[in-house]
Amino acid sequence: MATHSVFNPNPVSTFTSSTISTKGDKQWPGYLMLNGEQMHVRLSNVYRARARSVINVNSTAIEIPHQWYNLVADLAIKPPPPLHPKTFEPVKPEDLSPLFADELIKQEVTDERFIDIPEEVIDVYRLWRPTPLIRAKRLEKLLDTPARIYYKYEGVSPAGSHKPNTAVPQVYYNAQQGVKNVVTETGAGQWGSSLAFACSLFGLGCEVWQVRASYDQKPYRKLMMQTWGAKVHPSPSDITHAGRKILQMDPSSPGSLGIAISEAVEIAAANDDTKYCLGSVLNHVLLHQTVIGEECIRQMEATGETPDLIIGCTGGGSNFAGLSFPFIREKLKGKINPVIRAVEPAACPSLTKGVYAYDFGDTAGMTPLMKMHTLGHDFIPDPIHAGGLRYHGMAPLISHVHELGFMEAISIPQTECFQGAIRFARSEGIIPAPEPTHAIAATIREAVRCRESGESKVILMAMCGHGYFDLASYEKYLQGSLVDLSFEEEKIKESLAKVPQVQA
Repeated sequence: MATHSVFNPNPVSTFTSSTISTKGDKQWPGYLMLNGEQMHVRLSNVYRARARSVINVNSTAIEIPHQWYNLVADLAIKPPPPLHPKTFEPVKPEDLSPLFADELIKQEVTDERFIDIPEEVIDVYRLWRPTPLIRAKRLEKLLDTPARIYYKYEGVSPAGSHKPNTAVPQVYYNAQQGVKNVVTETGAGQWGSSLAFACSLFGLGCEVWQVRASYDQKPYRKLMMQTWGAKVHPSPSDITHAGRKILQMDPSSPGSLGIAISEAVEIAAANDDTKYCLGSVLNHVLLHQTVIGEECIRQMEATGETPDLIIGCTGGGSNFAGLSFPFIREKLKGKINPVIRAVEPAACPSLTKGVYAYDFGDTAGMTPLMKMHTLGHDFIPDPIHAGGLRYHGMAPLISHVHELGFMEAISIPQTECFQGAIRFARSEGIIPAPEPTHAIAATIREAVRCRESGESKVILMAMCGHGYFDLASYEKYLQGSLVDLSFEEEKIKESLAKVPQVQA
């Protein structure tokens, strides 16, 4: 008998309820037949309740990918380069060295198609990867739709989202370089908790500036970060020049990711033993997230299905890119032709309402200028916006792909998103994080259209995390106090007026 020990039932293994082995006349818990071989399986608590529905999706085992995929290699038109914030000249690798580990800088600018994943990173990935691809049959039944809905669920990671997919390699490369501490920003806390988790594994110090509105609304994310050893500050803070400047102008500022980035970057630039880590937007972050899509391609193949529509939420864009970029590669090859749809909040709609222009990645103007869809680096979403996805700009590579016509984008108001989340939770059992509620709402829209037209489309959705630490937002929705935010055109115009005028 094989004595493998795994942390989750491989979502594409041939486990079924009829293949549980027996010992004597009794079922022997924890032993299953895998391709004819008896195998000991240690299920995580998350999976015990979901094992049966997960394991019936696919028919052959997959492995964790051993390479990340770089979409830039397959684009005939390359994305515009980032620019130095003072000279407006293309950034050189040495310009980034005060902030980032050398290997991450190489990955940021590389044109190589595939990048090998270090074995030490794969070893950590094994704690939760491969992640399950789940057929949402109960949601399909609830909606009475002929559409077939699948979701790739990243909420099984230790931090509960897709963010550790990049936190682990970023911390690993910094540790390899001898860096002692890393600093970052976080909004809802998914990225901050993921970085704290990774730092606890590799022995690095971790300091996080969390957007004040989320710091106050979501104390358990802060406690997660502190449990993994991180120092957490509300942003804007009085620790940095950037934070003090904002507080002087508005002592009750709810903060923004742009402000928090400025604070973290300021600390990293001033300390030789400290580097900065970013949880979205940059090319190397999107690169690391492609483990999602690489796994999912194999899982979809195992089902015998090809997605007609791929849907993911977008804030900075890492979750969306992680799922969609490998599928875009296959689309460019002519193998498949899915519609690829990004969904963003109506309260922070950079792709659908922003301008495609060079702008700073932070509020203080310390970062390189990036060509992206932006609402202006001064833009601050209303603090009652509950759906996450608060960043003022979209990842430059996603913005470029959108400009090339390889994807489309829509925005959805938050009450519709939470209505969809409730339907999802009451049919599929998982309470989604506020961010993927946008993808769920868009999926429900499409499934209803299929019901009306009779089309049996295959819909693939990115389900990037659970919402078990975001229940305050659900409470507001269930109590009827969650409202849709009106899009303030004047506020956007004011913010966009401060976007630097750069001749691209």
